[in-house]
Amino acid sequence: MGQPLTTPSTSALDPHIVTLGTAGGPRWWTRGVPQQRCGISTAVVVGDGFYLVDCGHGVGRRLNEAGLTMAGLRGVFITHLHSDHTVDLGSLALFGLYEMTDRQDRPVTIMGPGDRGMLPRVSPRAQRAPQPLNPENPTPGTRDLFRTLMHAHATDLNDRILDSLRPNPLDLFQVEDIELPQGLGYHPNDRPNPDMDPFVIFRDEYVTVSAILVEHPPVAPAFGFRFETAEGSVTFSGDTAETANMVRLAQGTDLLLHEAIDFGFVESMYADKVDEASRASRDHHYKSHTSVEGAARIATAAGARQLALHHLVPGTAAPAVWERGEALFDGEFHVPDDLQSIPFGAARPSPQAPAAADPENQATSPQDVMTP
Repeated sequence: MGQPLTTPSTSALDPHIVTLGTAGGPRWWTRGVPQQRCGISTAVVVGDGFYLVDCGHGVGRRLNEAGLTMAGLRGVFITHLHSDHTVDLGSLALFGLYEMTDRQDRPVTIMGPGDRGMLPRVSPRAQRAPQPLNPENPTPGTRDLFRTLMHAHATDLNDRILDSLRPNPLDLFQVEDIELPQGLGYHPNDRPNPDMDPFVIFRDEYVTVSAILVEHPPVAPAFGFRFETAEGSVTFSGDTAETANMVRLAQGTDLLLHEAIDFGFVESMYADKVDEASRASRDHHYKSHTSVEGAARIATAAGARQLALHHLVPGTAAPAVWERGEALFDGEFHVPDDLQSIPFGAARPSPQAPAAADPENQATSPQDVMTP
């Protein structure tokens, strides 16, 4: 994955991640009890700044609890455009602008998937084809998503801009759709994750960020990301079934954060239901997500030094559901709570507890990785 970066003071980088939110899925997981896991979002902290991977529900609250301020934000990277990964991108900009009044000449880069280009196919479970939302622009990419969110709040923002002389969020953030390399044979419906090498999408003096296509149908494109620093690397699967592309991206990484789903939960939710929506939802989970065992296979095949499970579905599962992965992976294994810090530098101390007190089936090569 290229050469390590060099900076004037690598000993001060202290690269680590903070799990701002560890639950997956576009839903609230609890009824009547405090929510323990917020929506998926992770901070990659390098030196005195940080980068966000995904903006799930509660990211602003968790940033505050973690002691991270918008003044230190260097970039935002969206793995794919499902709502549980993007729902608080708008609030990040709307509320975060108050900590960014001096950033108009240094906008924060937001990078994510571009326009899908065509609608996904209708589920074969459908008895009658549903009609898509917003037919004039049915598959907007990250740039359109962000601009539309800001335009929807124009009444509020123009009050702030004109009366309180606050900055325009469109001046504080520079949004870019990730461009795919030519010649991949990519097709959003027929070939959404062709075998490929990682490609660089972002570089500054602290990190080089690479991306690869992963398997999360019908979403396309969907990406995994790798952050390379002078002292170590961390890799994110995004949402994906087991795919050889993740083995390529995570090769030799110091820390792999991989999604995990409990397929027993899926069966309990849908197995006895025969309506078309339930059957289609069950189909989606099996073709688009990874079991605990699958995540361990990916980490082992990649030679990752540490494996952390996140984007946990369901977000309320008992710890034992996930902790069985420890017996399947020879490196350091984590099932982090929200607000937990995990170092990934070459010389790393033990993982830290949550930052705030708020209430042998192993693959050996990309070709051996199997979908669940």
